[in-house]
Amino acid sequence: MPQKPYGILCPISHAIEILEPRWTIQILCELWNGSTRFNEIRRGVGGISPGLLSKRLRELESAGLVERVEDRASGAIDYMRTDRGIELEPVLHGLAKWAQRNIDAEVALCDTDLSTLMWRMRRAIDVDQLPRGRNVIRFHFNDPDLPYATYWIVTQHGQKLELCTSDPGLDVDLFVETTLVSLGGVMTGRTTIAREIELGTLFLSGDQRLARTIDRWLPQSEYASVEGIANLPEKRGTSAYA
Repeated sequence: MPQKPYGILCPISHAIEILEPRWTIQILCELWNGSTRFNEIRRGVGGISPGLLSKRLRELESAGLVERVEDRASGAIDYMRTDRGIELEPVLHGLAKWAQRNIDAEVALCDTDLSTLMWRMRRAIDVDQLPRGRNVIRFHFNDPDLPYATYWIVTQHGQKLELCTSDPGLDVDLFVETTLVSLGGVMTGRTTIAREIELGTLFLSGDQRLARTIDRWLPQSEYASVEGIANLPEKRGTSAYA
């Protein structure tokens, strides 16, 4: 939290004193997405260090927004939103909608961390919309200087979805070739799959059932339908295809 308060007679300023430290809002959003364990939160948030995450969670607990719940039998610790924390949800939803309408799409997408994007995609995929049996989907990103440019998603009905950064040694059913901005734009509603295919920034090859139904098993963000959303332009300075 800031060491020196703003000193302004303004309730918004007092709220900002709690919410403005780096990663605080992102941690709260990850709790709203269903993560409760430390490593789940860290993986969902992305580039935060374990030490800073511990510090922020302690601050949120001190502010009464998060409750630390320990299972004495197993030693497992969960971080749960309090009623005070839940009350912030419509405020942050409002910020997200404002951002979708008012922040340039490329600016919003160009600094996306690929590992975090794929982790969120893993959570978003609707396995029930995939064909029965095992499905192996390979994503390759054409952006420069990526630590890992290729990911594999392996799904099997009745089993936990797997996200792999190394080849699982299975036959691939669908190949997806794209960029961070293109796929991020699709997931956030800044563009569509059909538009990206037409522009040549998204290629699908392999099982046509998977290709034709991708908009069903890879649903968009809850903010994708915001009225007046700022869409991705056709010409993109950050695109690897530019």
